[in-house]
Amino acid sequence: MTITEKILADHAGKDYVEPGELIMAKLDIVLANDITAPLGIKEFYKAGAKKVFDKEKVVLVADHFTPNKDIESAEQVKMIREFAKEQGIVHFYDVGRMGIEHALLPEQGLVLPGDVVLGADSHTCTYGAVGAFSTGSGSTDFSAGMITGEAWFKVPESMKFVFNGKLQKWVGGKDLILHIIGDIGVDGALYRAMEFTGDTISNLSMDSRLTMCNMAIEAGGKSGIVPPDDITLEYIKPRAKREYKIYSSDKDAKYCDIREYDTSKIEPQIAFPFLPENTKGISEVGNVAIDQSVIGSCTNGRMEDLRIAAEILKGKKVHPYVRLIILPGTQTIYLQALREGLIEIFIEAGGVVSTPTCGPCLGGHMGILANDEKCISTTNRNFRKRMGNTTSEVYLAGPAIAAASAVLGRIGSPEEIGK
Repeated sequence: MTITEKILADHAGKDYVEPGELIMAKLDIVLANDITAPLGIKEFYKAGAKKVFDKEKVVLVADHFTPNKDIESAEQVKMIREFAKEQGIVHFYDVGRMGIEHALLPEQGLVLPGDVVLGADSHTCTYGAVGAFSTGSGSTDFSAGMITGEAWFKVPESMKFVFNGKLQKWVGGKDLILHIIGDIGVDGALYRAMEFTGDTISNLSMDSRLTMCNMAIEAGGKSGIVPPDDITLEYIKPRAKREYKIYSSDKDAKYCDIREYDTSKIEPQIAFPFLPENTKGISEVGNVAIDQSVIGSCTNGRMEDLRIAAEILKGKKVHPYVRLIILPGTQTIYLQALREGLIEIFIEAGGVVSTPTCGPCLGGHMGILANDEKCISTTNRNFRKRMGNTTSEVYLAGPAIAAASAVLGRIGSPEEIGK
C-alpha cells in the first residue's frame, strides 16, 4: 500500500484498503475557521447534538476576517467563541493567540505524522507535509466529525511526483508545486493523493513542504503528502503533545501516475490569471506592471518566506506606486521576525506588516484590489475576482519574486534590482 492507503486502513480498523473503496475512518483532528465553523455549529445543534466527541480534537481558528472587519464578521466569531466556551474546546484561537490556521496547527504540534485530519477549509491538505492524511470538507461533514469523531472517505488513488536535482537560486516549494500544476492542470490530480518524493524533497525544508502540500488542492488533489523523514522528525519532536505513528509507502505500492522532474531545470514560477495552471518561468514573463505585492497567507507566511523577502528588501525601497503588504502566518512567526529585525526591514522598505490574517487572499480585507489593478501574491488562488474587482488580476509566485517585484514595480527577479 501507499502511505495514504496505510493511514486510512489503520484509521478504518482494516488491514488493507484499495483505491475506490468506501470507508469510515476515525479522526484525530476536526478543524474549522470563522467562515466555515458557524455553518457547522448550526448543523451541530440541528442534529440534536449536545457535546463534541473530544474537546481536545476539535480546533477552531478565527483567521479569515479577524480582527473583525465588520459587524457580520464580528457575529461569526462571536458564535464560535461562545460555542468554544460552552463545549470547553481546548484549541480555540482568537485575536492575539490566533494565526492563519494552516500555519498555526503544525507550529503548535496539533497535527502529527499518521493523523487523519478533516478541516472545513480546502487548504487543510497542508498537513500532509508532516506525513498525515489531511483533507478539506464542507461544513456539514465538519459538523458530523465534531459529533461522531469519524468521517467517510473514498480511498483515493495515489500519484507520485519525484523531484531530483539541486534547486536554482530563489526556487522553493512554491515553485515546485506551481511547476506541477502547470504540468498536469488544475484537475490533473482530481480526488487523488499527491505524494512528493525524491532527493530534492528529502533536502527540502518543512516550510517548503508545507507550501507544496498546501496547494495540492489547486491541482484537484484530495490530499498532498510527504513521507516523514529526519527533517520531519526534527520539526515534530519538540512540538508533539501526543503520540504519533510513522508510515511509509511500500516499494511495490501502486500509483495511477508517476511524474519525474529535474529540479535543476526549474526556474522561479509565476502563475498568470486566472488559473494556477497558467504558469511561466520568470524568464518568460515579460513586462507586467503591478499595483500591489502580498507576501504571506497559509501558503507562504512562514519564517523561511519572511527571511527570503527581508534578504531582498534590506536597504531597498518599495516602488512608489506599489503597495507591499506582509502577513506573518502566526503570532509566533511575527514575534520571531521582530526579534530578527525583519519587521524593521519591511517597514523601512516601505511595506506594511499586518497581524496574521487570511484577509487579502480571499478578497476579504487588508488588501482588496480595485478595477484593473494587478497584484503579485504568494497566496494560492488567482481566479477572477479572488482578491477584489472582477477586472483585477492576481499573479502567484514565491516570496523572492513577490519581494523583488515590489521594488521593481513590475514582475521580476531579485537579480534585476539595480539594473
